[in-house]
Amino acid sequence: MVIQTLGSKSISLKEAHEFDWLSELGDIFAVFDQQDSGNVSFGVADGDKKWFVKYAGAKTLYYEGDIQQAIERIKEAVAVYEHLAHPNLVTLHNHFATNGGYALVFPWAEGECLHAHWLFPPPAKYTDPNSPTYKHKRLPVAKRLDTLDRIYSFHEHVERNGYVAIDFYDGSILYDFSTGVTTICDIDLYRKKPYVNTMGRMWGSKRFMAPEEFQLGAAIDAQTNVYTMGAVAFALLGNENKRTEENWDASNALFEVAKQATAAEREARFPTVAAFVAAWQEAKKR
Repeated sequence: MVIQTLGSKSISLKEAHEFDWLSELGDIFAVFDQQDSGNVSFGVADGDKKWFVKYAGAKTLYYEGDIQQAIERIKEAVAVYEHLAHPNLVTLHNHFATNGGYALVFPWAEGECLHAHWLFPPPAKYTDPNSPTYKHKRLPVAKRLDTLDRIYSFHEHVERNGYVAIDFYDGSILYDFSTGVTTICDIDLYRKKPYVNTMGRMWGSKRFMAPEEFQLGAAIDAQTNVYTMGAVAFALLGNENKRTEENWDASNALFEVAKQATAAEREARFPTVAAFVAAWQEAKKR
């Protein structure tokens, strides 16, 4: 392991990497180097402007894949953020190549990640009162339903634009506890339909993944995304690993919608995200 100093911060990598370009964006105030995606990210301040910089090219500690593939994935993500621009999604401000990789620059979104594993690895994620997950689960149900509404609104937009959501999980959700604003981030792997599972075990957290995301050659489609939307409902309103009514904080009507959405059999789920959202909104009235 190599520890490099970047201004007042440090970064841990498998080997040294050139980051001189980063200082041109401002002063580094945060480093996120614990991901397994092949990316490393930074918080950078330039006067009163703050930026979130996502970068592929460095050999991060927990990524076992090919660095060039990580660079290609982040380049492909540019079109995804541009095509799926939405009020509830972080905004891509700039992107550029460096001598050793590729960077995406976003305006800094205020909020705390609901899967801040680098600060609160399980079980602390669920038990530490300072954990964003712990704090969000103790918000009134109405506020958690608002978070879900913003997630669902965005994914209806994803569906209308012919994309499927890949690797969406609670690490893609930022929540600002001072304003109540939910922001979605990290949609790099969303792809245009039709899409087929070419990996076997796809990218993502198994807590949010449909069975077909583990099946080589399976179609990844609207019903896959319906499953993910149901899974995120259990994560925010119940128990992501024990999807029972006993662990559910909202109404029975909403529980039944989430349960149908997460059916193992594709045919038993709602046919589209739009159909799921319509059933969800109807259940909220009961």
